[in-house]
Amino acid sequence: MRTRSISTATALAVLFSSAALSVVAAGPASAVAATFGSPEGIVVDGARQRVFVGDDSNGRIVAADYNGNRVDSVSGIDGIFDLALSDDGTTLYAAARVSHEIVALDAATLDIKARYPVATGIGPLYVEFAGGKAWFTYEDQSDGNGNLGSVDPAVDQAGGTDPVTLGQLPGDSGVGSPALLDTDPSAPGLLAVGATDFFDPTKDLMAVVDVSGPTPQVTAWHNGDYSLNYVNDIDLVPGAPQVLVDGTDQHGYADGKFTAAGAYPAGQRADIAPNGLVAQISGTNVAVYRSGATKPIRTYAADTSDLAWAPDASRIFALVSSPSGYTLKVLTDPALSVPTLTLNAPATAPRATKLTITGKLSATVPLPVGTRLAITRTDLDSPSGKALPAVTVKADGTYSFADTPPAGGTVTYQATYAGDAEHTAAKASDKVTVSRAKPTLTLDKNGKVYNYGTDVAFTAHLGSTYKNRSVEIWANPFGSDKPNKLVKTGKVNSSGNIGAWVDMTRDTEITAVFKGDARYAPRTVKSTAYARVKVSTSVSKHYKTAKIGSTSYYWFHKSTDPLLTTTMTYYKGRQQRFDLQVYSGGKWYSAGSEYFTLGTSGKSAVYLEAPGRSGIKARMRSVYVNGSSGDNVNTTTYGSWKYLYFSN
Repeated sequence: MRTRSISTATALAVLFSSAALSVVAAGPASAVAATFGSPEGIVVDGARQRVFVGDDSNGRIVAADYNGNRVDSVSGIDGIFDLALSDDGTTLYAAARVSHEIVALDAATLDIKARYPVATGIGPLYVEFAGGKAWFTYEDQSDGNGNLGSVDPAVDQAGGTDPVTLGQLPGDSGVGSPALLDTDPSAPGLLAVGATDFFDPTKDLMAVVDVSGPTPQVTAWHNGDYSLNYVNDIDLVPGAPQVLVDGTDQHGYADGKFTAAGAYPAGQRADIAPNGLVAQISGTNVAVYRSGATKPIRTYAADTSDLAWAPDASRIFALVSSPSGYTLKVLTDPALSVPTLTLNAPATAPRATKLTITGKLSATVPLPVGTRLAITRTDLDSPSGKALPAVTVKADGTYSFADTPPAGGTVTYQATYAGDAEHTAAKASDKVTVSRAKPTLTLDKNGKVYNYGTDVAFTAHLGSTYKNRSVEIWANPFGSDKPNKLVKTGKVNSSGNIGAWVDMTRDTEITAVFKGDARYAPRTVKSTAYARVKVSTSVSKHYKTAKIGSTSYYWFHKSTDPLLTTTMTYYKGRQQRFDLQVYSGGKWYSAGSEYFTLGTSGKSAVYLEAPGRSGIKARMRSVYVNGSSGDNVNTTTYGSWKYLYFSN
């Protein structure tokens, strides 16, 4: 056994260099999208550009950045149902329905600052922050009614006073289910309350409550005084004494009672940005409306369970269904309408002939008068695109322009709308197949047969073209083991010719390729030339050679078996055909043919049984037969006859 040793200094050098290489090779950590098993509650911190989402099935709160990537999380909150952020943005509140508590966390670090027990049967559930307190809804199992509670963070738990106060819903009756809550930064101290009792319609509740003082005061109240559909979502409308129910119906409350105040197209729930934009969940879409509009500014395809606006209305954060649960998806440019731009060109057209292109630009938000589109044409003469005169869109959104394509082939027209303060950019394109002339292209020596190994010059001739005068010549030998090979490429000479030499060892398909130009179409022509195999036969065991008449014979004793060794160009599985003839009565007669497999050296040795009597004339030859000899990579080739004479 051989032993190697290395010095301590060398070992350390190797170790440190390996570590250094390891550090250099390490790349930056990749962003991880925020995903959730069962999201409950979403709130956005505009100051830190963080999105907080409760993940009930995993008992955690996840913090994501404005790109939807997870940046932090905290676990150990049992039964997360909703989240709220304090007015100053420093504290995040979580309603933990299973552990019956409101949990206060540091919004910057997600460290738990305090836990506030809530002595109730079901909840707390929904939570919002208003008037310096965290307000929550719950259900008391003793009477089956829902109600309103609060946590006053200014009260010291250790001082003997309970920061939690229950039963704060104004009025002489509760509701049959825990109520939904909403606040609006533009109306500090107001709290929207909405709930549906599916078993007792008289307990349907919708209210706006002022919680800025020591006790909540009713601003507006509804409890069966006019028709109200089930309340599954409620939002305060910024800048107006209204609430939005289920993302659809608006209700005014200026006089302390609720009255119908318009509606958006049907939806399920919504969130309203501080500037009044409404993001509505409608089926598997999210639609964005301007305040009071009936047509959306834009619509996103997103199967969403809940959503929230960024405080600056720059984006919407949507919890979108995915195969693994839910993913936080960022919907950008929500205030910009997405125009629809079309462009229609003829499918085909003659070259150098005028054609007309039409299209239309439309949007849910009206486009400015005199909107112009940039037009480009891309073709073989202008592969990077050529700018055409800009086009003005008509009042009905349609436009048209004419053009005469100078080049043939595929011509692409593109219209581009740059966008504006209310619209995103848009592009549309269409292709036209423009005719090109058919060029003359020929290739010689089709069907010619050559001896094995002959160097043959093939010549292609190209007729008139526009700019391209290059031709490629390819040689594709028969047989799957030899690839198609480019043997020559270049410009034709002044006579339009280009030649290439090919070593003919197999049948070969020669191809000439002209790739076309702006006025002449591509063209390909083929020529197939054939190559014989190399074949020879040696004779042994004879005792002399001598002529009989004018023909030279190999002379054998009548009892000697001639040995005939054929050498033929080798190919895997190839056989040579052995032909034998005997001379009688002035004519040669076939004595049979038989195939013998060639060895890897290309040789085949055959003993011919001696006739046992003298005066016999015979002859043999070796033949390669295309197809019958085991392959078809060469043309049929006959070897020369070998003449044999048997004497005493």
